[in-house]
Amino acid sequence: MKRLPNFVNLWGRLLFIILILIFTFSFAMFQGGFVSWFIFYMTLPFLLYSLLMTFYPIQDIQLSREIHTAQIRKGGNFSATIHVQRKFRFPLLYMVMSEKTDSPLLKNRADGSYQKMLVPGFRKAYSWSYEIPDMPRGEHVLEGIQVEIADFFGWVRKTRLLPLQQKVLVYPNTVDIAYRPMEAKYDHGSMAAPFTLVKDTTMATGIRDYHPGDRVSWIHWKSFARTQTMRTKEFEDRQSQDLFLMDDRAPSDKFEIQIELIASIIKSIIGANSSLAYLSIGETKNYFPVIQTEEQLQRVMYHLAKVQPDLEIPVEQAVNRELQEIHASSLLYVTSHLTLEMVKTIQRNVKQLNTCMFLVVAAKGEKFTSTDEMTYQYARSKGFLIKRLSPENFTSVFTGGSGK
Repeated sequence: MKRLPNFVNLWGRLLFIILILIFTFSFAMFQGGFVSWFIFYMTLPFLLYSLLMTFYPIQDIQLSREIHTAQIRKGGNFSATIHVQRKFRFPLLYMVMSEKTDSPLLKNRADGSYQKMLVPGFRKAYSWSYEIPDMPRGEHVLEGIQVEIADFFGWVRKTRLLPLQQKVLVYPNTVDIAYRPMEAKYDHGSMAAPFTLVKDTTMATGIRDYHPGDRVSWIHWKSFARTQTMRTKEFEDRQSQDLFLMDDRAPSDKFEIQIELIASIIKSIIGANSSLAYLSIGETKNYFPVIQTEEQLQRVMYHLAKVQPDLEIPVEQAVNRELQEIHASSLLYVTSHLTLEMVKTIQRNVKQLNTCMFLVVAAKGEKFTSTDEMTYQYARSKGFLIKRLSPENFTSVFTGGSGK
């Protein structure tokens, strides 16, 4: 449907050019003299170029995109180069190229920086590099390059979107957090975890056959030197440290800060040779039962790069059944707004907890209301820990006491 108006428009312009050619030739024939023929011969090259431009196929232009920034963090710069290749050396006066995307956030950030006017001339190959600063977190789809070519006076103008789809993933920022287990008891936890979530790598109790996914640092190299068989050290489990991390994706102006805190926590735990389970509550519930290896960490980071604040109902209504299925001794709940109903829901549904900590994300200098104070006092009276965290004190998640 879009091609029909473009087709009519193009042939309308062609008819206009032919009419100008006929008019100037007729004027020179009937008027005669130097001036009239001079006008005809002066306009003739431009008219002929416009005629040839009408029949020049824009499909002759082939594009490829080279992305220079393989992994981008929020606030970083995205850079790419568009390579143009043509089969015919038809002289092009100018070409306007612009990157097209359906991402509203990327459109706002770009501010026209991904549009360029080139003068190709007779060249068959040329390129255009551009950079978009301050990239927003998320998955952004680059749909293609819109190419526009025209003659000297704009009598003939051709525009076409050349599809060149690529996805750009922008990960959340992280900060270095010193991880300290919320519980450090040995062999007398409230329950035996169905899988080991934390191992004390300073206390080896034996060796076993190597299994895919075992860390390199766990390999028993002395045994390997003797037998040429890969063996892995076995460590004492901290059974009371089956850590469960949970967050909600309720819409908030602090949602980006919340995502950065979650990413930092998970990265610090995995970096400390520990592991955890993670539940993200939104329009869909994303559950990661074990995060221990680098591959599993990348899956979670991919989720945190794409996730949006899409929880439209109260979190305590969305998570009732999932809370009943949590079998962990330590629960870490991250939110931008802690409600009394959610505290009561956790207390009622999660059994056999040794430790439960609420991390409430706050902006710098943000004051809490009387409702918040009442919620915090109730939570503390039930034995829960509460910390209000802003980006300036993310590093104190696992250190210090509970704070407001």
